[in-house]
Formats: sequence, structure tokens, C-alpha cells
Amino acid sequence: MGQQDHHDGPGRRRPRFGLSRRLGVLLTAALLSSSAAACGGAAEAATSSRGTPESPANTVVSTDAGAVRGTLTADARLFQGIPYAAPPVGELRWASPQRAASWHGIRDATKPGNRCAQAEGLIDAASSTEDCLYLNVATPRDSGAHKLPVMVWIHGNGFISGAGSLYDAQQLADSGQVIVVSPNYRLGIFGFLAHPALDHGGARQLSGNFGVEDQQAALRWVQRNAAAFGGDPGNVTIFGESAGGTSVCSHLVAPGSAGLFDKAILQSAQCTGQKWSPGPPTWFPLPRSEREQHGLEVAAKVGCSDLRTAAACLRAKPTDELAKLSDVGVGSGPTVGGGVLPLSPDRAFATGRFSHVPIIQGTTRDEHRLFTAAIETATGQVTTPASYREEIHTLFDPSDAERVLARYPVEQFRSAGEALSTVVTDWAWGCPVLDRDRVLAAQTPLYAYEFADETAPWFSTLPKPNFPTGAFHGAELQYLFADEQLPGPSTPAQEQLSATMMRYWTQFAHTGNPNSPGQPRWQPFQNKDHVQSLATPRIASADLAQEHQCAFWSSIGS
Repeated sequence: MGQQDHHDGPGRRRPRFGLSRRLGVLLTAALLSSSAAACGGAAEAATSSRGTPESPANTVVSTDAGAVRGTLTADARLFQGIPYAAPPVGELRWASPQRAASWHGIRDATKPGNRCAQAEGLIDAASSTEDCLYLNVATPRDSGAHKLPVMVWIHGNGFISGAGSLYDAQQLADSGQVIVVSPNYRLGIFGFLAHPALDHGGARQLSGNFGVEDQQAALRWVQRNAAAFGGDPGNVTIFGESAGGTSVCSHLVAPGSAGLFDKAILQSAQCTGQKWSPGPPTWFPLPRSEREQHGLEVAAKVGCSDLRTAAACLRAKPTDELAKLSDVGVGSGPTVGGGVLPLSPDRAFATGRFSHVPIIQGTTRDEHRLFTAAIETATGQVTTPASYREEIHTLFDPSDAERVLARYPVEQFRSAGEALSTVVTDWAWGCPVLDRDRVLAAQTPLYAYEFADETAPWFSTLPKPNFPTGAFHGAELQYLFADEQLPGPSTPAQEQLSATMMRYWTQFAHTGNPNSPGQPRWQPFQNKDHVQSLATPRIASADLAQEHQCAFWSSIGS
């Protein structure tokens, strides 16, 4: 995507998205490195109606579609690969999700369901299966309690890859006495293609948000089935990271999501990202006009340009051919305008038209270091002082670029890659989330944080860059979940931070307030720019505006 100007209306000019192709497209690819390793396999239909000696009675649960048998582990009861909607194949490709068919006997729920169709990424393997609308449930192992809080995890990865099963929530469920549900949802072109020819037929709403509709279907499944697993359908928290956080943001403003959840946690979410976008807007909510134009271009690429036959033409295309187009152009993400998202999140927040539920919201201290490292790995090119200067001039108007270079001189950093990472972190993450904190806290209870463990373990599958990785994008995931690619806490201080974060998250799910006895006190956000710094060796307060130089950034592009 070349350099161009965008406008939000008369007199308001957005800074240019235009990163170089190297940075812009690979930003989306870099998102793939924040998930766990690929795993899959179709969920197996049940054939037996009787348990086995290895399958105690409390691993069999009756859902509204039929019984499922899960696994009893050391920490939890684990149920995987439960269908929550019909396979979105054939005529149901680009249709609103339909109820899953019921079954007889006991369905095997000991393996994850298929990952949704996705192209091969920087790390993850491809999946060519569209039969993928499955979810997983983790409950405490021995809890006899009923009406436990339910936490629904919406996975990230830029709306183009990933799966709910990649985030092992057994410890979170057991230690916090909560039920954790993690659904798959349609990704990329299959979940977010906006095209006029797809606005009718099987679509209950306009096209462009089938993946969000899948998430809503999973939330409705929770309402119908939470009690069977010991959960309380009247106490549901949705939480997600990166594109999953953007999804949570969308549910806060989507009329069809109202009443399906009671609390929300946004981790590294780009909800209002256009103003601050580092590159093509990819996983941000975009206006229908932009998404539809992209949809028409995608259809033309695969020979389906005739509006009269486009729907049938697109549905006849092979899965693999379409999956490769999920991250071209503006990428994949929610569509704003009509249908599922009548209002953009920023407009809805500004005007109070969102679900006023308690919220936790935050980012990581060094968000963009992951993206810089992934881009350098993918291209084989280390950021140099010259390329740093070039990227800054691609991001900003000439006068603003010179001001940024003067404020962030490369000589003050350990490498040019660290300099670039710091600029984009402050500009595109730290200051925007602070702006959103201020807007939301004026209308609903809000607890703001910044994950700031500078020694967070790095990916086992991605080479380390020539600068400290710090509290990179996705670094906090290993403190909440077991993750095959992230080693997890490795020191006593990190183990303690992990335990504290799990307690914060699950206590918030219980009460709407993360505080409990014996924990460092977390004050609600009070519009004074201070947030809870989740760090080692201790948790304290951090001044986000000062840390990320937000007074300076408020003058850029104005």
C-alpha cells in the first residue's frame, strides 16, 4: 500500500499509513508469531454412549446438542472440539453461523477441532479446512461449586491465523475457579470479506463481519450451556489480545453482542487504530466503503468480478486459493457501517453508545519490538540508521519526521531497530490506549495496566534481534496461559507476577474488580495518566503519558 492521505471528515487529516511494503505487509505476517504452535485435527463424532474406566463420570457433560466426554487432567477438566455452530461450508461459506446439529450418544471431546482456514505464515502452518467452528472448555478439576464465572477467550493473530486451542487455560481455570471457553472463528477472507453480492442470502446482516458473528454465536452457546459445566451464564467476561482485543472492542459496541457478556478485558487492542496506524490498517475496524472496495478487488483477482454471479463464483473457489488473499491490501478485520457494527468503536465510545460494563484495558511496554524483530527475521535485513530514517520519513510528513528523529535520535538507543520500535510503540500503542482510557473511564469502571516485565521470555521459534526484546507484543500471554512457543515464567519473580496476573484477571471475572486480599492494590483509572505497571521485581504505578512522551505525540500530525 503506497503513501496516501486519509480523512475523517472536514478539517481532520489522519497521518499517512504509508510504511514501505517491507514494513507494512510484514506487520500482518509478524502477528503470526504471537500465537502458539499450530495444532489441529477434526473433532471426532461420538459413537459410544457409555463411559470407560479412564473416563470418570464428571468428564461427561450434556450440552444442548448432545453429550460430550472430555479429559480429567492434573489441574482441570478439559473439553475440546465442541461444535458451537454448523460447518460454514458450501452455501454457508459467507453466511451467518447456524446452530450445530445435535448428535446421539457421547461425542469425543478430547482433541481440538480443526483450525479455521488460513495460509501458511511466518511460523504457523496452513489450514485448508473451513469446518472449524469449535470451542474448548476448561473448568477447575475438583470444584464442586456451581455458577462459576465464565471467561471467553478470543484469540488474536491479525484475524488471519490462530485457534482457541493454542492457549492452554487449565491453570487459569483451576487457580481462579473460573470456566474458560476458547472458540475458533472464521478468519481472513472467510470471516471478514465485505462484498455487495454477499449481503443477502445466508447473511443475517451485511457481509464483512462473519467472524464477529461467529464469536457472537459462541457467546450465545455459552448462555445456553455454561450451567452444564458449572458456569454462570449471568457472569461472563470476554477477553482477548491483539486482534482478539479488537474483537472485544467490537463487541462492546455491537448491538447484537449486548447482554451476552458482563465484563471485558482488552489486551493490546487496536480499537481506534486508524489515526495511529503503523502501516496498512489490517486488523482495525474500517469503514464499509474501504472494506467493500477491497472485497471487489479480491473478487476480481480470482475472476469473480461480475456482481450478478460473484457470490456463486466465490463460493466455488478452492479454500487454499482464497486463504492466500487474507492479508493483501487492507488485510482482514471488522467492517463498520450497517450490519453488525453500525458505529465505529471510537465514535461509539465518544458518544456513550456502548455496553457500560467494567473493563480492564492495557498494552505491553515495548509492543513494537516483536514486529521489528519479526520483520528483520522475515526479510533478513537488520534495521540500520539509514533505514530507520527512511521509515520515519515514510510514516510522517517531512516536518513531523524531522521532529520525531530529533526527539528519538538513533544514537540514544542500542540499535536502530530499538529506536524504530520505540517510536512506533509510543505513537501507535502507548498514547492511543491512554486516550481511550480517558474516554472509557469517564463512563464506566476501568482498570488500566501496562505489562512491563523487561525480561519476559522470548519466543522459542523466533531468533532474538540485536536489541533487548523487553515487554514485547504478546509477552503477557505466557503469564496467563501455557504456550508451546513461549517458554513461560522462568524466575521466582516471574512466577509471582504470573500468579498475580491470573488472580487479577479471574477476580475481575468474579466481581468486576481485580482487587483481593494479599494482592498489590490496583486503583481504578482516574484520568491522571497512571496505570498499574505489571512488572518484576514489583508491581507499581506508571505514568503512561510521561513514559511514552504523549505530549509530544499529541502535536504530531495535528
